Amino acid sequence: MTISTSDYDRDESSDTTAVAEAEREMEVDLELPKRRDGARRSTSHLKAVPDTLELRELIKQRAEEYARGLNRAKPFTKNELETCGRELLAQMELPEKYLGFAMVLVGNFFWKQQFLAIPFNRRMLLLPHCLKHAEGCPADYDEFGLDCEKCGACSIADYKVRAEQLGYKVLVAEGSPIVLKIIVSGHIDAILGVSCLNVLEKAIDKVLIAGVPSYAIPLHSGDCKNTSLDESWVWDVLEKYEEPQSQPTVSYVPLMRASNELFEKHFERLLPRVRSKGKPADLESPLAITESAAYDWLAHGGKRFRPFITLAAYDAATGGKAISAGAGDSVPVFPDAVCKVAMAIEAFHKASLVHDDIQDDDQYRYGRETLHRKHGIGSAINIGDHLIGLGYRLVSSARGEVGAEIAADITDRMAAAHIRLCDGQGAEMAWNSAPGRALKPIDALQIYALKTSPAFEAALFAGLRMAGPIDAYAEMVPTFCRHLGVGFQILNDLKDWEGDNNNKLIAGQDAASLRPTLLLALAFEAASPAQRQELDQVVRGDGPPALRLGRLRRVFEACGVFDKAEALVEKSRARAEALADEVQPESLRQLLYFLVDMVLAPENNEPAIATPELLSLPVIAV
Repeated sequence: MTISTSDYDRDESSDTTAVAEAEREMEVDLELPKRRDGARRSTSHLKAVPDTLELRELIKQRAEEYARGLNRAKPFTKNELETCGRELLAQMELPEKYLGFAMVLVGNFFWKQQFLAIPFNRRMLLLPHCLKHAEGCPADYDEFGLDCEKCGACSIADYKVRAEQLGYKVLVAEGSPIVLKIIVSGHIDAILGVSCLNVLEKAIDKVLIAGVPSYAIPLHSGDCKNTSLDESWVWDVLEKYEEPQSQPTVSYVPLMRASNELFEKHFERLLPRVRSKGKPADLESPLAITESAAYDWLAHGGKRFRPFITLAAYDAATGGKAISAGAGDSVPVFPDAVCKVAMAIEAFHKASLVHDDIQDDDQYRYGRETLHRKHGIGSAINIGDHLIGLGYRLVSSARGEVGAEIAADITDRMAAAHIRLCDGQGAEMAWNSAPGRALKPIDALQIYALKTSPAFEAALFAGLRMAGPIDAYAEMVPTFCRHLGVGFQILNDLKDWEGDNNNKLIAGQDAASLRPTLLLALAFEAASPAQRQELDQVVRGDGPPALRLGRLRRVFEACGVFDKAEALVEKSRARAEALADEVQPESLRQLLYFLVDMVLAPENNEPAIATPELLSLPVIAV
C-alpha cells in the first residue's frame, strides 16, 4: 500500500509554491519488497573472529594492502565500510562470518597514519572491563569506569600504566556515545580502542562519519568474561608516533567543538546576563530566578546539533575551511553574529522542549528531571517563554554585523518554524484529547513534519543565508529538512521502545502516554479485528501502564510495525540523499550527506537506567 504525504503541511505562510509541489511528490511506501540496508537485522553471524593467530595476521596484512587504495579525502559510513569488508573477504575467498572482523581491520588501516600523527597526550585508550579477571578483581567502578588499582593481575594494568606514562587519557568502561562526547569536548583527538565486535558495531557509525582517527583491537570473543586479545596488536600502535605525512581526512569534529564552545566557553560573552550577573545573592532574587534557570537550561544538556548545523552550513557556503584540516585542528573562529544566531536556534529548540515536556508530562530530559517537575508547571512555562525572548534577542543583536535584511529573513524563517511546531504539537494534543479518533499513518507523518523538520530547516537556512544569497537553495532546504525530520522522528519512536541513558530513561514512555506515533498508526492500519480491539482498549487506557505496554509491543511485533518503520526511515534517507546529490558546492553537498548519516543513523543505546517508577511494575508474560 502506498500513502501520499502531500498533506504533510498545508501552512502557506512561509512555504513557496515550489515547496508545496515538493511535498506532493513525497510518497512513502509502507510495504517494501525486501528489507533495506538500514533495517533491523541480526548480525551475530557476521562477528566471528578467526580462531588462529595465523589467519588473523593474514587478514590484517591483506587489510593493510587493501586500504592503500582507498580514497582518504572523506570518512566513510558504516555501509561503505561494509562494502570494503565484503570485497576484502571475496578477494581472500573467506566466509561472510568474518565480515565484522574485516571491517574493523580495513577501518584501522584507513585511519592508522592519521592516528599515529596525533600526539600521545591527545589520544584516548579505551579498554573494556571484561579484560579484567572476573574472579577476585579488587577494582571498583567510579564515574569514569573501572578504577584500576594497578595490581598487575591482568593486562588492563599493563596497558593503562604505559599509556598514562605516555600521556594518554585512559577510560576503562564499555564503549558508548560518551566517547564522541569526550572528543567534542576537546580533550582528545583520536581513539585506540579494545573491545568485542558487538561493542565496536554499536560505536562505529557516528565516530567514523564524524572523522575521528580511530584504531581498534578486536577481542577474541564477546562473552564479556575473561576474554583475550592479540596483545602485540596493542603494542604495535600504543607507543608509536609519526609526523603527519598527508592531507588529513575531512572531519566535522572542529565544527562540533565550535558548537560546543558557544555554550562552554563563549556563552556569557555572547549572551550577557541582565538580572543574575551580580553577586551570588542576586541569584536568589525573585527577579533573577527565571533568567538564572533559563540560562542554566540553555547552557547545559543536549547535543547542540542544531547550532552545529548553522555553523557547518555557514562554513560550507564560505569555502569549507573548517572541515578540511582534520580532527586535531584548532576550533574554527566564527563571527560573533553567526555564533549568536546559532545560539538562538538552540534557545528556540530548548524552549520548545520545556513546553513539550509539560504538555506530554515527560519525567526526564538530558538525564535529569524535567523543569516542570523541578520548578512547577507555571515556572517552567515562564522559563520556556524567557528562552523564546532570548532567541529573538540573539538574532536581533546580530543585525549590525550581518545586515538588517538578512536578520529579518532569519527571523521570518524562525517565526515560521515556531508556528509550524505549535501547529504540530497542537495536532498531537488534539488527538490525545480524543483518543477514540482513528489515527492514520498520514496523520502521524503530518505531525512529524510540523514538529521536527522546521527546526532543522531554520538552522540550515540561517547558516546559508548569513553566507550569502539563498535563492539557489530555496526549494532544496525545506524539502531536504522535511525528509530528515520525518526520518529522525520515526527513529525516535523506535528509540522510545529501547530506552536510553541520555534523555528519556523509561522505555516505552511515549507509548505509555498514548501519543499519536507512527508506530501506533501503522499498527491500526495492519491490525486484524481482534488486534484492533486490543489497540482500542490500550488507547482508552484500560489496565495498568506496564500491561498496556506489553500488549502494545505484542501487537506491534505481530503487525511488523518495527520493520515497517525502519523501512520508512530508509525511504527518508534515500530521498534526502537524492536531493543532496544535486547540490553545489561540494562542501555543502558533503555536509548534507553528513547530516543524513548523523541524524538517521540507528541509535545503539545502553540499557535504560532503572528508575523508582519501574520498580513496582508487574512482570508481563508475552
